[in-house]
Formats: sequence, structure tokens, C-alpha cells
Amino acid sequence: MASKYQETERTKAENLIKNGSPVFYGGAAGKYFRTKNRDFVLQDSKKNIFAPIYNDVVEYFKKNSISWWGGKNPTGHVLSSQIACLNHLFQIRNDKLAVLTILKNISTDFIDVFQIDTDKFLPAYIQFEAVSDNDYLNEGKPTRGNNCTSIDALIYAKHKNGEKWLIPIEWKYTEFYNNADKSIEESDKKSVGYIKEDEAKGNERLNRYCYNPKGRLIDDSNYLKTMKQYRNSVYFFEPFYQLMRQTLWVEQMIKNKNQETLKADNFIHLHVIPENNRDLLKKVYKCSGLDMEKTWKNQLIDQSKYKIISPELFLDGINLQKYKDLFYYLKTRYQ
Repeated sequence: MASKYQETERTKAENLIKNGSPVFYGGAAGKYFRTKNRDFVLQDSKKNIFAPIYNDVVEYFKKNSISWWGGKNPTGHVLSSQIACLNHLFQIRNDKLAVLTILKNISTDFIDVFQIDTDKFLPAYIQFEAVSDNDYLNEGKPTRGNNCTSIDALIYAKHKNGEKWLIPIEWKYTEFYNNADKSIEESDKKSVGYIKEDEAKGNERLNRYCYNPKGRLIDDSNYLKTMKQYRNSVYFFEPFYQLMRQTLWVEQMIKNKNQETLKADNFIHLHVIPENNRDLLKKVYKCSGLDMEKTWKNQLIDQSKYKIISPELFLDGINLQKYKDLFYYLKTRYQ
């Protein structure tokens, strides 16, 4: 069941496609997605990406061994947040001034940005689907975009006090979440020896992030508040499950900086969300009785480590003349 905002954005995109808007480059909708023919999924996924960046994006993902959401190729789903993140940020990633400009929309304390050299192909000032060099979250070997905690976009910056900071960016578009508790999720029905309500997946997650003999990640965290009981806790309801894992990820990057290519001293966790997505931002979550921002900040020891910003405000200040085609595209499609 779609949210009101999701329906609005879906209808807008379908109308743009139907009317031959240049933002979709003459693309046609109507491709099978999850067993049904969908008017919001483009037949040619190439049409889903801002044309000037398409070739570089595909090569970037291929040569850096990054998995695409939902398959081996870019999705044609017009509401994909992965595609939205790339459409907004990929073209400016080589422009040091532009990246520093958007970072100053978060804090004017940043004075420089560094190239992220853990990209083996097309390294620049923004990285996509970032992972650590090593596994610190008991998830196995880090694989970008697949089966581990990864970051939609990452900036590596210099603070005015001389410290190096990581800015992990989680990008949302039309997402909203139900009240599924990931701490009690059962095993896959197709798995061998499946037992209904065995809570196998939930127990695996609890052991991974809360009770692992190698280290109780949340209990040992300097940023997340500890709890007496993690089963059924806020940490295992989306979007907080994702935010919890990303906070642990960046904390471990800092704690283990001598083992990492990116050696960081501090961080700000950034959540980019359209302000009209009230189904995500303003929902009263059953696990807390509060909205999204208040719920998550209540779990943080230092609430200044987490910030929310809209895509429009995040890109504010970039040279409009230099990127006029990009801004026309973004305004037509997403605003």
C-alpha cells in the first residue's frame, strides 16, 4: 500500500513519461516489477538516469564492483532512492568547490574535502555505496551495495580544528515504513528446515549487533544509548534499524582508523529526505510514540551527530549557471 506522498510522486512521474518530458528522454513505462506490469517502471532503465552521467555511473558501479538495487543493472523504477541520490550528486562529485559548498550547508566548520581513494575507478570527492575496508559489524566481508551495511553517499572532509571527518549520507525519496520488528523476524520460508515463528533472522541480528562475543557493539558504543532489552527495541524498527547500523559503521571506522584507508577522527550522520515525505518524517512510530527525528535523536548520546536536510537545501549554493541542465532536470523531476 502506497503512502500519499508516494502516490503523488508516482503520478507526477507517470505524467512526465506520458507527456514525453525530456527528463525521461522519451522513455516508455510499463515494465514488469514484482510480478506486475507497472506504469512507474521504465522499460529502458537507461532513461531513469540523468543522461550526461549515465555512462560514467554504469562504469563506476561496474569497475568498483558495486551492486545495483534490485538487480544486475540500474533499476527502471522511477521512485528509486538509489537513482535519486545518483541523479542529484554524481555530476558534482569531481567538483571540489561544489562538494565543499553543499557540505557547508550542513556546517560552516568544514574547510576542505578530500578525494576518496578507496574507489579504484573514478575516485572523486563523493563516494557511492561506501563500505569499510574491514568487517567490524559481524556481517562478513564488506561488499558494496549488497549484504552488508553500506552508505548511499560519503564525503571525507577537513574540519576547521584540523580533524578529518566522515559524512555518511543516507538518501531517501518516497520511502515509508510499517511497524515490522526485525528482532523477531522468522527465517525465510524457502529455507531448509524452516520453522514458523522461529525468529531466526531476528536472533541473528540481535547476536550480530548486541550480543556478539567479539564485542557488544551497541553496549560499547560512544554514540548510541544502551538498553536493558534490545529485543523489540526501537533499534530494530525501520528506519532506525538502518540508522543504528550506519552509526555503528562510522564509529567503527573511527575506532579502527589505523586499519582503514580513510582515517577519520569524527563524523556527522546526514539524512537527506524530501520535506514533503511526511509519511516518513512525521509518522508517529509505535516503537517510540514520537516522529522520526525525535525518535532517533532520543537514541543518541550526542544529538548533534545527526542532521536531516532536504535535497533542495543540501544542493543550495551550487553554481546555477555551471549546472543549469542538472538543476532543470532535478526541479522538473523531483521538486
